[in-house]
Amino acid sequence: MIDVNELRKGVTFEQDNNLYKVIDYSHHKPGRGKATIRIKARNLRTGANIDMTFNSGDRVQDVSLDHHTVQYLYNDGEFYHFMDLETYEQPAIRAEVIGEAAPYLLEGMEVKLTFYGQEPLDIEIPLTVEHKIEHVDQAVRGDTATGITTRAVTETGLEVQVPGFVNVGDTIRIDTRNGAYVTRV
Repeated sequence: MIDVNELRKGVTFEQDNNLYKVIDYSHHKPGRGKATIRIKARNLRTGANIDMTFNSGDRVQDVSLDHHTVQYLYNDGEFYHFMDLETYEQPAIRAEVIGEAAPYLLEGMEVKLTFYGQEPLDIEIPLTVEHKIEHVDQAVRGDTATGITTRAVTETGLEVQVPGFVNVGDTIRIDTRNGAYVTRV
């Protein structure tokens, strides 16, 4: 058991037979009375985000998680399939759990999976990924006083704002935290 005051971003805990990962944390101390801890957490089994409030001194169940490096294989529409690089097992994760990371996944990409026992729960993708451009909107010069940007679509369907000099067939590096263009490779 851990005290709720130890909950910080990225900490995983169990409550009511559900596993939660803390996304956001705030500590509120009124003038009188006990402090309250408000967190935004993601249910690792369903992918749903919920808000929780605890009183100072409350406790939640700590969990032990394993991390494995895996290779992304394919998506069958409902599940994303991976292969463990050490044991060659092939875990599958529901699309709802993958969530916002889905457009960044390329076949053969190495990522980290978080396991609770034998159950795969969460995915950690690299900070940057390299994607090939499939389509670029025509940039119109003179629209802006600063650099010209245009919308581009990558091989996975991800839409990214890129500089005007990026062409179809170019490979670009994308920041996975915010989906922004970093550089042309």
